[in-house]
Amino acid sequence: MAGVDLHVHSTASDGEYAPGDVARRAAAAGLDVFALTDHDTIEGVADARRVGRDAGVRVVAGCEFSVAVGWGEMHLLAYCLPVDAPELNTFLAAQRRHRRRRAAEMVRRLRAAGIGLTLDEVLSEADGGAVGRPHVARALVARDAVTDVSAAFERYLGRGRPAFVPKRLPAVAEVTALVRRLAGVSSAAHLGGRANRTVLASLAAAGVDAVEVVHPSHDAERQRRIEAAAGQLGLLLTGGSDWHGDGAVGPPERASLGSLPVPPAWLAALEHLHQERGTPSEVEP
Repeated sequence: MAGVDLHVHSTASDGEYAPGDVARRAAAAGLDVFALTDHDTIEGVADARRVGRDAGVRVVAGCEFSVAVGWGEMHLLAYCLPVDAPELNTFLAAQRRHRRRRAAEMVRRLRAAGIGLTLDEVLSEADGGAVGRPHVARALVARDAVTDVSAAFERYLGRGRPAFVPKRLPAVAEVTALVRRLAGVSSAAHLGGRANRTVLASLAAAGVDAVEVVHPSHDAERQRRIEAAAGQLGLLLTGGSDWHGDGAVGPPERASLGSLPVPPAWLAALEHLHQERGTPSEVEP
């Protein structure tokens, strides 16, 4: 049976390894297919695919968007995206600009709190990738302002802390409409206890195609409940490790690469819907 992981990150956003290294590690972990789902970027997909072809692992072009929903922020995974689509790349470039402005405001608040951090230090941690709170946290660790990334979130960067800055979020329906125009397929990520029938029905009405069932934060009972509700609503199923790297710290709800494989039939269903929407060339052989 093929090993499939549909939630993986690289240094194109806040992961620890370059996209090509992720492909090598995925092959070494026994995966046959993984989706590279970096935050607000698809810029790592080409390198991951290039290395993946030699390593014997297939790479699905994905992205993890941050979107606005009724309770606040939700992460929306998208799959089978056309990496050269101008509309997509324009949208993602705007989101990354918002991320940079957010990082700059975090730095301003940290400096007001007496920590002489600079934006250049944060951008150095991001190394050209989509910048986020983990990069600010790593910069704080690098200058010995905190002992580790978890402490940075707990003391400064978590919600309600002195340097927390909310994201500028597009509406979920705006992003699902974009994904559908590009023949992609969207999935609500790691909903946890919010993944009840009422919430899933509202997300389906907003254009969401699937829901993440398998995730490090979902125990077996929660997975069963999400899958049952998804079945009632006709939503497709996704899942994966949410891997950011072997030494990644921060949110505890992560697992090692390939440790939470999902049924190949789940990926086949995503790709079938993608093909029905019109661009089968984006399903890489």
